[in-house]
Amino acid sequence: MNRLPFTLDGVFFDLDGTLLDSALDLHGALVDLCAEQGVAPPPYERVRPVVSRGSRAIVAVGFPGLDADAVLACVPRYLEIYEANMARHTVPFDGVEPLLAGLDAAGIGWGIVTNKPGFLTDGLLPQAVPHWKPAAVVSGDTLPVKKPDPAPVLHACALAGCDPARSVFVGDDRRDVQAGNAAGLFTVAVRWGYLDGGDPDTWDADIVLDSVGDLAALLGVREIPA
Repeated sequence: MNRLPFTLDGVFFDLDGTLLDSALDLHGALVDLCAEQGVAPPPYERVRPVVSRGSRAIVAVGFPGLDADAVLACVPRYLEIYEANMARHTVPFDGVEPLLAGLDAAGIGWGIVTNKPGFLTDGLLPQAVPHWKPAAVVSGDTLPVKKPDPAPVLHACALAGCDPARSVFVGDDRRDVQAGNAAGLFTVAVRWGYLDGGDPDTWDADIVLDSVGDLAALLGVREIPA
């Protein structure tokens, strides 16, 4: 695995599908919503690929006959159900904990840039990973814009005190790569996430990686087991 072409200053990650495997809880909330509405829920395998696109896309899978306005009207109840149970099954992907521990030990700042609403991000992190200490957390409503706009990525770099030109953005969705590229970061697309049914090789990332171990090797970080 080739090393980065610069001295690493910071690493920024998407949340759902990159750091945390949250699909089971997001699917579970949809199952409960479908039960309330008397609709047969879709299987997990149909929901998982769209998780990175957010709540409207998830609800649309469960209610394919609804138009866009009707789907949007269901979102608040869906989020209410999800918020009540959002850390039941959500865990870091394999290798994430040792990677983040290695970044901390090396003194390399890291942060999170997610399109998840702030009230969910702020509720989930203390429940699922209370020991994490990101240098920056930027949610989908922290700024007036969200990914693929580069502003949230640049805001995270500023909060963490990291130079974008010497930082990396890691994500499992085309919008992550678009945002990172536009912000001037080195971009990494990861195959272990949800991918929105897409092919990360077509996203114009600087590199596409198969595993968290590959990412650690790229960053030159020693993984520290929990």
